[in-house]
Amino acid sequence: MQKIKTALLSYGMSGKVFHAPFLDFHPGFELVGSWERSKQLIQLDYPDIKSYATIEELLQDDIDLVIVNTPVGTHFEYAKQVLLAGKHAVVEKAFTTSVAEAQELVDLAEEKGLKLSVFQNRRWDSDFKTVKQIVFDKVLGKLVEAEFHFDRYNPILSPKRHKETANSGAGILKDLGPHLIDQALYLFGFPQSVFADIRITREHSLVDDWIDILLYYPDFRVRLKAGFFVREANPAYVVHGKKGSFLKPRGDVQEDELKLGKKPNLDSWGKEAPGNEGLLHTEIDGKIIKEKVPTLQGNYYDFFDGVYQSIVNDTKEPVSSKEGLQVMQIIEAAIESNAQRKVIVL
Repeated sequence: MQKIKTALLSYGMSGKVFHAPFLDFHPGFELVGSWERSKQLIQLDYPDIKSYATIEELLQDDIDLVIVNTPVGTHFEYAKQVLLAGKHAVVEKAFTTSVAEAQELVDLAEEKGLKLSVFQNRRWDSDFKTVKQIVFDKVLGKLVEAEFHFDRYNPILSPKRHKETANSGAGILKDLGPHLIDQALYLFGFPQSVFADIRITREHSLVDDWIDILLYYPDFRVRLKAGFFVREANPAYVVHGKKGSFLKPRGDVQEDELKLGKKPNLDSWGKEAPGNEGLLHTEIDGKIIKEKVPTLQGNYYDFFDGVYQSIVNDTKEPVSSKEGLQVMQIIEAAIESNAQRKVIVL
């Protein structure tokens, strides 16, 4: 099996939790090392790999793929360096801080003939995969509206300075927002227009921490919400059609298990525990049904396998840079809508 030599640009929470375990587990990747500015933490978990002192040192090494998992405000600068060095790249969300930056990276990757993917891992959450199946099976009839939530109860400001200082990459719109927007675009396509309300609700916060985004389709509406003052969560996914409804609470277990140090596998990984199933209430073949729907298995491994196949077999990236560009277009439209208090036509 062809090995893709891969390096991380940081080994904080995202590198340790979301990337390294899957790169180590997938037989097609060789995790070579990580850029670490101060502490050499990666060698505590993977003793035989490198800790690079600078990004230049990393890019001069025999590396095929670089994971750009640094703060959002640095994504454009580092991804551009990676592509100019002739390496494939995976960039975490938010892809960039602007549409212009995203477009430049899309064009550069195409010019260089390199693969550029955005790490929208939440497409492979168990709860979202189940919602996707319900939508694709068309068991709700013609869709009327959908509402997706990424809610938390956490009034305390993050200790990570880059997340709480006013900068072009900070705020919930570019943190949780890209997950919700990407899922909506993946299921329903690109909307005609956008309206958004963006607020600061936490005491002493300098960045947005509450969003309400409305996506307009010709005969369909999608509402996307996220905030930090939801002690009793709404269903994460609500989809209503002319024949019925589907409600699903957030229940994917992967992040929690990865934080506990559990390692991914291809058998039991990503299976939700019983009791968190979605509720389907609809009409099928003239019969009204109201029943719990078994949750599909989630697995972020499939994202990494998609990256592997895209590089080795020249298939489409699992989440393309053009899809990342579309998410940035929605984010910019949301910012403009909030500032002008009006609907923005795309």
